[in-house]
Amino acid sequence: MRPEILFPLFAEPTKLDGVGPKTAPLYEKLGIAKVVDALFLPPSGVIDRRLRETVQGAVEGTVVTVRVTVGRHSAPGRRGAPYRITVSDGILDFTLVFFHAHPEYLVRILPQGEERIVSGKIEIYDGVAQMPHPDMVIDPDDGETPDGFEPIYPATAGLNQKAIVKAIRSAVTMVPDLPEWQDAAWLSKQGWPAWRDAVRALHSPESATDIEADTPARQRLAYDELLSHQLALALVRAKRRRSKGRITKGDGSLRKKVEAALPFSLTGAQKRAAEEIHGNMAESKRMLRLLQGDVGAGKTLVAFLAMLNAVEVGGQAALMAPTEILARQHLAGLESLCEIAGINIVLLTGRNKGAERETILSGIANGETSVVVGTHALFQSDVIFKDLRLAVVDEQHRFGVNQRNELAEKGAGADILVMSATPIPRTLALASYGDMDISVLDEKPPGRKPIETRMVSLARYEQVVESLRSAIAKGARAYWICPLVEESDIIDLAAAEDRARALRRALGEDVVALTHGKLKPAEKDAAMASFKAGECQVIVATTVVEVGVDVPEASIMVIEHAERFGLAQLHQLRGRVGRGSGESSCVLLYQGPLGESARARLAVLRETEDGFRIAEEDLKLRGAGDLLGIKQAGLPQMRLADLAVHTDLLEVARDDARLIVSQDAELKTARGEALRVLLYLMGRDDSIRYLGAA
Repeated sequence: MRPEILFPLFAEPTKLDGVGPKTAPLYEKLGIAKVVDALFLPPSGVIDRRLRETVQGAVEGTVVTVRVTVGRHSAPGRRGAPYRITVSDGILDFTLVFFHAHPEYLVRILPQGEERIVSGKIEIYDGVAQMPHPDMVIDPDDGETPDGFEPIYPATAGLNQKAIVKAIRSAVTMVPDLPEWQDAAWLSKQGWPAWRDAVRALHSPESATDIEADTPARQRLAYDELLSHQLALALVRAKRRRSKGRITKGDGSLRKKVEAALPFSLTGAQKRAAEEIHGNMAESKRMLRLLQGDVGAGKTLVAFLAMLNAVEVGGQAALMAPTEILARQHLAGLESLCEIAGINIVLLTGRNKGAERETILSGIANGETSVVVGTHALFQSDVIFKDLRLAVVDEQHRFGVNQRNELAEKGAGADILVMSATPIPRTLALASYGDMDISVLDEKPPGRKPIETRMVSLARYEQVVESLRSAIAKGARAYWICPLVEESDIIDLAAAEDRARALRRALGEDVVALTHGKLKPAEKDAAMASFKAGECQVIVATTVVEVGVDVPEASIMVIEHAERFGLAQLHQLRGRVGRGSGESSCVLLYQGPLGESARARLAVLRETEDGFRIAEEDLKLRGAGDLLGIKQAGLPQMRLADLAVHTDLLEVARDDARLIVSQDAELKTARGEALRVLLYLMGRDDSIRYLGAA
C-alpha cells in the first residue's frame, strides 16, 4: 500500500491550480498525469526577468524587464497594421507593438501618463527598439514585481507558459516533509539539500545556471531517481538469487567436438565469456546474464557452447530471435555445428502450420529435438519442452522483460542468456540491465580487415553509382540502405522503392533486389536469398538488414542520408560488410549542409570501428533515450537524471542499492522504511513485492 503521506502527490492533475477537466489531457501530454509528475518536470530553460534601468544596450532577441512611463497610443491606419504605444524608460524611448489589438483593453492596462513594468523580447525595427506583445504588464502600485528568474518548461499546443508555471508552483506547495532516505554522511559530504528543499530549488531558480545538471538540488534529485531504479533492480536480482535454479554442468564432450572442428580458435574474450556463463549454469541459482559484443565478435558461438552445455546433461536449449530472417540466419549458422555435435535442431516460426508444426512440437515435447531456434512462436502455449535448461534471447532490446520470462518459464528453473548485438555504454548497461550479470566480447576474430569509411555528398550520387557499376563488374556485392520505404511528400528522404527503380535503370534490372519491412516474409526471404546466392549483386533495403544478416561476399555498404541515422545504428549497418577476406568499404551519403551534431557523428564513424567507443560517443551526442534509432524496451526513462551527465552518480547508486539489500533485505530499518517511501514516490511499486519474496 502506498504510504498515506504520498496521497496528495498521487492525486489527479485537476488538484493543481488552473487545471480543469478540459485542460488535464493537455498536461498529460507533458507527462503530468499525477501531481507528482509536475514536480518531476524539470525546467528546460530560464528567463532573466530582473528589473533593468533601461533597454538601451540590450541584445536583440533577449528578454528585458523595465519600468516605463506610458506615452501616446497610435491606432493602426490600415487593416493588418499593428497598434503601437510609445513608452520611455527615462533614458530611451521605445515602442510596444500589438497585432490584432483590442484598443479598449490596451488603454485600460497601459493608460497614458502612468507608470508600468513591462517585460518582453526586444527587437530592432528601422533602427528603433520595440517590444512586440510584452509577456508582462504590471502596475507597480499593486505591489507585484516580476520574478528575478522565471523557469521555462516544455510546452504543448493549448497550454501557455503562464498556465504551466502556475500548475507546477501549486504542486510545489503540496510537497510533504518526507522521511530522509539518503545516508546523512553522504548528504553532508555532497553538500546536497533535503528532498523538499531540492524540489523547491529546482522550480525556483535564482540564476540562469540553477537548472544545470550539476547543481546540488538537481544532483540530489537525480541521485534519488537513480537510487530508486537501482534499488528496484537490486530487489529483483535478490529475488532471482533466492529462486531455485538447476545445476547444469555438462562433461564438455559436445563442446570439445565442436571447438575441434572450427577452422579458427576462440578469442580470449570468447573463452572468458564462455567460462563465466558455464560457471553460472553450474550454480544452483538461476542464471540471468547479458552477453554483449561488437559487430562480428562471435556472440552466437559463445551462446551455442552454452546450449551444448545444457544438451550434455540431457536437457534442451532454445534461441529466440526477433524476426524470421534472423531466426533462419541462426538456423543456417548452427545446423552444421549441430551436425558435428550429433544433435537435432529445428526452426519454429509462425509460418509452420498443420502437420509440419505438429511434428516439430512432438520432437520438442519428447526430447528428440535438443536445440530449438525460433521467433515469438516459441512462447506460445502449445510449445512444451521436455527439459528446457537454457533460454537464449537474441537482440534483447526487441523483446520486453515479460516475453523473456515467458520463454524461460517453459523450463523448470531454466537459465536465461540474453544477447545484444549493440555495444552498450557501461552507464546504460548499469541502468538497463542492472538485474543481470554481464559478459562483454571486446575482441574481433583474427583476420578481420578494417572497413574503409568515406563521407560523400549526395550531390555526387552519379559518381557513387558509376563506382558501384565498376565494382560490380569485378564481382563485388553491395548493400544500399535507405531510411524510408516509399517516397514521402513530408520528408525529403530517399525511398527504398524509388532508389531500387533508379539503380535498376542504371545497373540493370537483374542486378538489383529490394527488401524492406513492408514486404511479406516470403518476399523478404526471397530477396535476401537471391543476394546471398549471388543471383543479384546489389540489395536495396531499409534497416531490416541492420542485424543478423550474414553475407561474407558483400564488401560495399552505401548508407543514403547517413546524417539521419544514429551512430550505433550506422555502426551496425557498416558491420554487414567486412566479413569476408577481401577489402571492404562503407560510403556515408549525406545531404548537405551538415549540422554540427550530424557532422560529429559521421566523423566518429570514420575515425573508429570500436563499437563500445562509438556507443559512448552516441550517448554523449544524442543522450540516453535513443540508442538504435528506436526506443529501447527496458531502457529506463529518467526524468531528473541525465545518464550522459550523471554517470558517476549511477555507479554510486548501484553500489548503494546492493549494500542496502545485503544489509536490510526487508527494508525494515528506519532508513529502509524511508526507502520504501522513495520507491513508491518514484513509481517503483512493483519492486516492493520482491521484499522477502521467495
